[in-house]
Amino acid sequence: MTVRPRALRHPAVALTAALALGAGLAAAPLAASARPGHDDARGGGHGHDRTLRVATYNLSLNRATEGELRADLATGDDPQARTVAEVIQRADPDVVLLNEFDYDGARASVDAFRENYLEVPQGGADPVRYRYAYTAPSNTGVPSGFDLNDDGTVGGGDDAFGFGEFEGQYGMVVLSKYPIDTRHVRTFQHFLWKDMPGALLPDDPATPEPADWFSPEELDVVRLSSKSHWDVPVRVGRETVHVLAAHPTPPTFDGPEDRNGRRNHDEIRFWADYVTPGKASRYVYDDEGRRGGLTPGARFVILGDQNADPLDGDSVDAAVDQLLDHPRITDPRPTSDGAVEAAALQGGANATHRGDPALDTADFADTAPGNLRADYVLPSKNLRVRDAGVFWPAQADPLSRLTGVYPFPSSDHRLVWVDVAVR
Repeated sequence: MTVRPRALRHPAVALTAALALGAGLAAAPLAASARPGHDDARGGGHGHDRTLRVATYNLSLNRATEGELRADLATGDDPQARTVAEVIQRADPDVVLLNEFDYDGARASVDAFRENYLEVPQGGADPVRYRYAYTAPSNTGVPSGFDLNDDGTVGGGDDAFGFGEFEGQYGMVVLSKYPIDTRHVRTFQHFLWKDMPGALLPDDPATPEPADWFSPEELDVVRLSSKSHWDVPVRVGRETVHVLAAHPTPPTFDGPEDRNGRRNHDEIRFWADYVTPGKASRYVYDDEGRRGGLTPGARFVILGDQNADPLDGDSVDAAVDQLLDHPRITDPRPTSDGAVEAAALQGGANATHRGDPALDTADFADTAPGNLRADYVLPSKNLRVRDAGVFWPAQADPLSRLTGVYPFPSSDHRLVWVDVAVR
């Protein structure tokens, strides 16, 4: 597969122990780390635009038990980690959101992935170095204390604030070659679903009352984010680009109340409201109690596995259209030859899809739902798009060994990247 080359390559840098970035970081549950020797400039100088490559990758580095990922990454020998690291090295993004990367409070997994995999050549690819990293707790696996799935028992992944067998499973990480402004990071892990005006709260079809799947006591604790929503400001030269990261729940694994489908819709809606100045975002509050959304004119990129295709799959109608049709958001519509080939070869549900298979980013079961566009990089309209793509090589390409077919050597999702101009 051909990924268009960047204007410049980052030179090799010395590797040293991670340094904390930002005051008071050690005492906070939020994390960012920095490595000396960072080179900010990939392209452009004074008076010129920089090209910033931003990517999202659900790399499926989740594990079945707590601590398993940390152990797997402690050496450089894990085959899946080596494969997903090579995908990242081949695409060489400046900023990348990793979905389904188990969280650990010591951040050992993040450091081990950088040191043992990304900073080591994989399969003939050049190493890639991210001096800055951000991670934070996830709602996954956090006990709610309530029977949220109404199966008569309390406990387990379905009764957690976000599905997970342990706290932090399926977490997120932002890696960046540019400085992260940790003092101005905003997280929305604890935002309550009921506090979104007009929320699509699930309804118990067995009762006449509307939106009553959750009891009043449950609504007082049920959070909107299945993992979290993060606003991570990244400093690119003199400019700030807000990385808006999330991973909404899959709109499946529920019943006629459609609690996951409705939650997926509202998790996506959260960013649509957040980037809209004025009344639309006034209800928003972060984990520090600060209210409101982005300021007018702010530059941003919405990243993540949204678990929603605009035309196919099980998501609530128009769920992701809340972003794709937003007046402040550009949809670069990244494509790949591999996705077109896969849809044709696999058939099944793919044969009845309405969407363009070139836009697919995930290789799901052929019976249902078929391959979908699930992963998105959506810049604000004040960031000019220069290029975009999906890392999904056709089978004739030697790099197809990195994506493969089920059981996948890397992930059932593909890395999606967009190049934007930042003055």
